[in-house]
Amino acid sequence: MLLDEPSLGLSPRLIHEIFEIIVRINRERGTTILLVEQNANVALNVASYGYILEVGRIVMEDSCERLREKDDVKEFYLGMKDAGVRGTRRWKKRKTWR
Repeated sequence: MLLDEPSLGLSPRLIHEIFEIIVRINRERGTTILLVEQNANVALNVASYGYILEVGRIVMEDSCERLREKDDVKEFYLGMKDAGVRGTRRWKKRKTWR
């Protein structure tokens, strides 16, 4: 099953309910679900494997448990940083020509 942005425009309460249903379908019926979601916190908590795309390219992939622990993911997608100002993504250091 492919779900594209199931949380878009919904209240936090409805998002919680929708994702409970998604998890239940996956567990009870064994249905594989491809979830496209910009709400990284919700997506990483319900999925088992994740891909992080930046401008249409995969920049990271791993189990969601490992992705949640990566400093870049915490800082740029989950809004968690110990101190200081937001840094530069490692994969953004390539030169672009215009």
